[in-house]
Amino acid sequence: MKKLLTVLMSVVIAMLTLSMLVFSACSPEKDPNKIYVGMECGYAPFNYTQTDDSNGAVKISNAPGYANGYDVMIAQKIAEEVGKELVIVKYDWEALVNAVVTGALDFIIAGMSPTEERLQSIDFSNAYYESHLVIVVRKDGKYANATSLSDFNGANIVAQLGTFHDKALEAQGGQYGITRATPIDTFPMMINALNAKTVDGYVAEEPGAVSDCSLNPDLTYVHLVNNTTGFTTTPEDTQIAVGLKKGSEYKEKINAALAKLSAEERLALMERATELATN
Repeated sequence: MKKLLTVLMSVVIAMLTLSMLVFSACSPEKDPNKIYVGMECGYAPFNYTQTDDSNGAVKISNAPGYANGYDVMIAQKIAEEVGKELVIVKYDWEALVNAVVTGALDFIIAGMSPTEERLQSIDFSNAYYESHLVIVVRKDGKYANATSLSDFNGANIVAQLGTFHDKALEAQGGQYGITRATPIDTFPMMINALNAKTVDGYVAEEPGAVSDCSLNPDLTYVHLVNNTTGFTTTPEDTQIAVGLKKGSEYKEKINAALAKLSAEERLALMERATELATN
C-alpha cells in the first residue's frame, strides 16, 4: 500500500510540474519594445473589427481580424510618440481595468471615461474625445420623434453593462418615467434586443449611434444634449481618455501625443472613423 501511495504521489507531482510548464509556455511575457493596448474591437466607430489591414487597420493579436476606428487611430499616434510598436489586444469591457492593474495591458484605449470609480484603480490621460449621450430607437417605434428625455415616458431603455451610460440611466431614468432594462454586455446584443422589440431603445454616445444607425436601416437615434435635453453628466463621464496603470511612465508621453492633435484634427479623425465603419 505504501509503495502504491508513493507511486501515485510521484505521478501527481509529475502532472503538476508538467501543467506548470505548459502554463508558463502559454503565458509569454510582454515585449518591452511594444505597447499593449486593450479594447473591445466591437464599439464602432471608436473600435471595431474588419477582415483585412485596409485603411490603417491593425492586426488583433489574440483574435481573428484587424482593429480599426477612432481608438486605433489615437493608439497609433501614441505609439509613434513613445517609439514602440502597437499591439492591439481584444478584451471584454468588464475585464479591461483589471488587465491594466495586473500589467497584462499597458493602456486601455476603448472609449472609456475616467469615472471616479475607475480612478480608484487606474490613472487616466487627458481627454481625447468628449461626447453626448443619445438614445437609439426603431424608426417605426413610438419614440422615433422624441426630442428630449421627457418624451421617453413609459419607455423600456437599456444600456451597456459596466458603463456610465447605465449609471446615468439608473440614476435619472425614473424621473422621466423610463424603465431601466437589465444591462446588456455589448452593443451588438443591444441592437439585437432593439430589433427584436424587447427594448424601446438603448443609450449610446453619438458617434456610436451614427455608426449603428448607418449599418441598421431600421434604426435611428434621438439627438440629446447633455445637461439640457438629455442626461445630466459631468466632464469625467463624457470625456474619453486613455487608461493606464497608476504611476505609469507613459502618462506624460501620452498627454504629449494628445496635445499635438488640435480639436479640428480630432474631429477629422472621428469623421474618418465613422465613415470607414459605415462603408
